[in-house]
Amino acid sequence: MYVDKPAGRSSHDIVGLVRRAARSRRVGHAGTLDPFATGLLVVAVGQATRLLPHVVGEPKVYDAVIRFGAETDTDDATGTVTREAAPPQAHVLSDAHHAQRLAAEAQLTGVIAQVPPAFSAKHVDGQRAYDLARKGRDVALPPVDVRIDAWQWLGADGHDLHVRITCGGGTYIRALARDLGRALGSAAHCHALRRIASGPAHVDDAVTVEQLAPGAIADGLIMLRSPLPLLGNVAHEVLDDDQLRDLRHGRPVRASVDGERAALLRAGEVVAMAERTARDRWQPRVVLLGEHA
Repeated sequence: MYVDKPAGRSSHDIVGLVRRAARSRRVGHAGTLDPFATGLLVVAVGQATRLLPHVVGEPKVYDAVIRFGAETDTDDATGTVTREAAPPQAHVLSDAHHAQRLAAEAQLTGVIAQVPPAFSAKHVDGQRAYDLARKGRDVALPPVDVRIDAWQWLGADGHDLHVRITCGGGTYIRALARDLGRALGSAAHCHALRRIASGPAHVDDAVTVEQLAPGAIADGLIMLRSPLPLLGNVAHEVLDDDQLRDLRHGRPVRASVDGERAALLRAGEVVAMAERTARDRWQPRVVLLGEHA
């Protein structure tokens, strides 16, 4: 299922709400959002949690408000100001085609070496960076290669630049805001952030936290989505009774469609993920046999 996370709630908070709504402890998500951020959180319930490693979560699409004039220790609006500098001239932000801003964005497009924020979940000597940063420790994280596919200008309001960023997983939009400020000879932080999409999943299809009343999923008030669209470009093998019997007994399953990887389906539901190990056989790797099977 997809949940539209509000600001001020952690991803763990949302998992807790889904657990109560589903009356199930088996709930997981396909990628966190910072508490200050809003938008799409992909959540799996029950046996579907075993499919999370197979979920296609790229590209990711974010709408961000980058505020110029100050950097913060968290690289977002929740932190303490650490450096101030004059914002770029207003026309640099308000002109969709301004060469100076486009050149700065170009420096931050493609595969780039990004220094993660000090307040991040990266590990330093076995501890989370944000735990060390909260204790006042200086945290110097090494750069990590990330992929930025595109910047889209959405508008400007005073010292705020509104952009849509399409990127690969592991990218910190907060760090992009910081680095864009520096590339423009200024200082900046991410003032607001909203995840719009993650792979084929889109926030327009998400439920709100208000809809996640206790028992809402278990009682059928919220219907869970099929994970199939999130599994990417894999073959779809619809199982007959003989194939299902082989699956239930842990035997390789006869293959009737082409491909190297497949979602095995029964009654329209994913019951397994499999790899081709012979010309006409699927070897199940993850098996999820529901009551219908």
